[in-house]
Amino acid sequence: MTTKQTPIGSGYGASSTAEDVIRGINLFGKIAIVTGGYSGLGLETVRVLRSAGAKVIVPTRDRNKAVAALADIEGIEIEEMDLLDPASIDAFAERFLASGQPLHMLVNSAGIMASPLTRDSRGYESQFATNHLGHFQLVARLWPALRKANGARVVSVSSWGHHFSPVVFDDPNFEKRDYDRWGAYGQAKTANILFAVALDKRGHADGVRAFSLHPGSIVGTGLEKYLSNEELRAAGVIDENGQPVLDPTKNLKTVGQGAATSVWCATSPQLNNMGGVYCENCDIAPLGQDAESEFHLNNNSTLTDSGVMPYAIDPDAADRLWRLSEQLIGLTFGISG
Repeated sequence: MTTKQTPIGSGYGASSTAEDVIRGINLFGKIAIVTGGYSGLGLETVRVLRSAGAKVIVPTRDRNKAVAALADIEGIEIEEMDLLDPASIDAFAERFLASGQPLHMLVNSAGIMASPLTRDSRGYESQFATNHLGHFQLVARLWPALRKANGARVVSVSSWGHHFSPVVFDDPNFEKRDYDRWGAYGQAKTANILFAVALDKRGHADGVRAFSLHPGSIVGTGLEKYLSNEELRAAGVIDENGQPVLDPTKNLKTVGQGAATSVWCATSPQLNNMGGVYCENCDIAPLGQDAESEFHLNNNSTLTDSGVMPYAIDPDAADRLWRLSEQLIGLTFGISG
């Protein structure tokens, strides 16, 4: 049964941290893969999952950086993988499958935001390719291990930024239209949500449930590297001294607060037998307004709005994205809706 996009009253909120939501949960014997697990929210997600006993694997395109970032966390396995390189995704998945291990949690936390127009080797726009297509291929390749877990969760870290744009199916790679970095980011984040909808529909019979989420606005994770200090100040996320503005009621969070919803989606028993929903502040999010938003850096009041746009959880759009994604990566997932 499809889970309703309605808050469940989890008891957690915007100020809750990843350590809060993991308290009392035992992950010994569980295996997790966290993309982007060596910086920002991904790093905190790795730390907290490991603290609860999970075996955690972190794929990276920069081994030296990952080794340094994860040096203080005992027992993390680091593997090479680049989300913009289809061959490296396949190789990573093949190594994992060869181990014979099940995969209980896959947290797709890696991503880029508001980057200049660049394309991968296939000609695909980099935000769509990194944030969505790379993760789509990764899940497809790891599908046997997810099924083997007899109860797995795939968590896609999306963003409030999905308000900026639906998926433009007629031109997802900006081949016909002028490139807009925020439109591209919004499209990619909408794709993360639609993927969770489609994946959950196809996977729940095999015990694989999928979730997407908005972590909040967190400065210092590296995601903001393409934004100037002037833009960040205009958005209200840093002050005149360049320091982060922290106010969870406005979704301006610490890293620990930002990672909370990822960890909640990956581990909380409150979500047992649920899936295909977009979450925020450690709860299922309500529906947002049925209208596209414009991003104004000089007016961050819109960034405090909650809810998921209806176009991002539309099952027809989710199915259409699934088919498009299979076509773009040249891979049939092997499960159907």
